[in-house]
Amino acid sequence: MIARFTAATALALGLLAGCATLPPPTLPTRDAMRDFVLESRFALRATPPGQAAQSSGGRLTWSHRDRHDRILLANPLGYGVAEIDSAPNGARLRTADGQEHTSPDPDALIEAVTGLRLPVARLPAWLLGRSGGNARILSDAQGRPGQLHEAGWRIDYVYDDGRPDALPARLTISRPGEIELKLRIEEWKEHP
Repeated sequence: MIARFTAATALALGLLAGCATLPPPTLPTRDAMRDFVLESRFALRATPPGQAAQSSGGRLTWSHRDRHDRILLANPLGYGVAEIDSAPNGARLRTADGQEHTSPDPDALIEAVTGLRLPVARLPAWLLGRSGGNARILSDAQGRPGQLHEAGWRIDYVYDDGRPDALPARLTISRPGEIELKLRIEEWKEHP
């Protein structure tokens, strides 16, 4: 009985030691990232013209590859709410109830459906701390994008990793008095 216990304990310790020697996963770097997939939680607070502030939140999955974007929005319980497909030739938004809206301009599409003008076309660059056109970027102490200002928008970046080339873990995208979108990015992956 003692021999079996000792053997089982040795096996368990061996397995734990084996697990401890696994190298940590390689995290993509901000400068090398071109195409990506990210998983995030979001909180949105918006004040449409002439209305009281409204808030919502949930989950967001974003796939960006070669100027094509697919954004899946879900409520906090994970039920799909909307899907946005955007490419250089136009954009399509599908809602959970089967409605479909299209437009040649993704920003105009979001505005037509929600009443809010969100910079969907600029967001892939902003997520990576890059200019979507003509931005002023302020660096943090490690030389990473700390704050970006472009076209009346402000993006604040927070990092969980101390590396100078780390990807942001939290972003706040805001247009004062109109909209504030907070993202808590749970996972970054390079798009295959």
